[in-house]
Amino acid sequence: MTFQQLQIGDYFRIRGMSSAYVYRKASSSCCSLNALLQPIRPGTTVTPLTQAEIAKYFAVKEEFLKNLK
Repeated sequence: MTFQQLQIGDYFRIRGMSSAYVYRKASSSCCSLNALLQPIRPGTTVTPLTQAEIAKYFAVKEEFLKNLK
């Protein structure tokens, strides 16, 4: 699947990047990583995340933030 085929708000990973990086489609030409907008080519190959993967991502992120206290 390509970035262009995603809907705005979809979570995804970029092939060849670390699986720790989870992106979100912000517009037709930008994605966000940790609330920072980054440009991306429409033809970039991406892997959309399933609902279970998204839930796990947020659980890990929440646990990390709790441990910072």
